[in-house]
Amino acid sequence: QVQVVESGGGLVQPGGSLRLSCAFSGNRFSIDAMGWYRQAPGKQRELVATIMGGGSTNYSDSVKGRFTIARDSAGNAIYLQMNNLKAEDAAVYFCNVRARMWDYNLRSYWGQGTQVTVAS
Repeated sequence: QVQVVESGGGLVQPGGSLRLSCAFSGNRFSIDAMGWYRQAPGKQRELVATIMGGGSTNYSDSVKGRFTIARDSAGNAIYLQMNNLKAEDAAVYFCNVRARMWDYNLRSYWGQGTQVTVAS
């Protein structure tokens, strides 16, 4: 199995910045893709940003130009740099790891989520 743990959420003023971290670990797997998703109260979980194993990235239109997803040099964590935060960015943010396991199955693993609050 793959363990996924998010951190870095908190309270920030509109226009401010936060950096979320997602650490993952496990045995006998390779990364197919990783991503950040978010869910606000009463709304569906939505894609924020993804990064493929080869390094290509994809962003939701609502965050493009403000958020950046990246993988650390050691390869065991991803980050979401969030700039110019808006009230509508407030949500619980979840990290997802899609892994190719030792038996060649693709499996998706989720973290527990980290709360981002945007308020004056």
